[in-house]
Order: sequence, then structure tokens, then C-alpha cells
Amino acid sequence: MLTEALVVSAVLFAIGTFGFLIRRNAIIMFLCIELQLNAVTLSFVALSRYLGIDGQIFVFFVMTVAAAEAAVGLAIIIS
Repeated sequence: MLTEALVVSAVLFAIGTFGFLIRRNAIIMFLCIELQLNAVTLSFVALSRYLGIDGQIFVFFVMTVAAAEAAVGLAIIIS
């Protein structure tokens, strides 16, 4: 189970990185960064099952960064 979750996380992160490097639209770049953050969140949750609850605590910090990023993206769209 851990291996599958980490493989999915790595694939999502690679897709996000590829999209960030290829696209020039700011909104698409923010979406790709969001995909990368979701991949990291998935790996934290998968590893916290085996290494302790610390990974789930980091997920809250990642969610906070993602919310701030969404606010910045919305501000860019409005302006």
C-alpha cells in the first residue's frame, strides 16, 4: 500500500513539474504548483501511517500554503 501511494505521489509531482515548466500561463502554473502540493500531501499521509502522526501535522501546513496560493491566484485574476 505504501509503495503504490508513493508511486502515485511521484507521478503527480512529475506531472505538476512538467506542467509548470512547459506552460506560460500564470493560472496554469499555479494549478501545477497546487498539483505538486497535493502530491507532497499524499506522500506525507502515506508515510505518517508508518512513521507516526508528524506527517499529518505537516499536511495542515501544506493546506495553509495552498490556501494562500489560491488567494494570490485569485488576486492575479482580478487584477
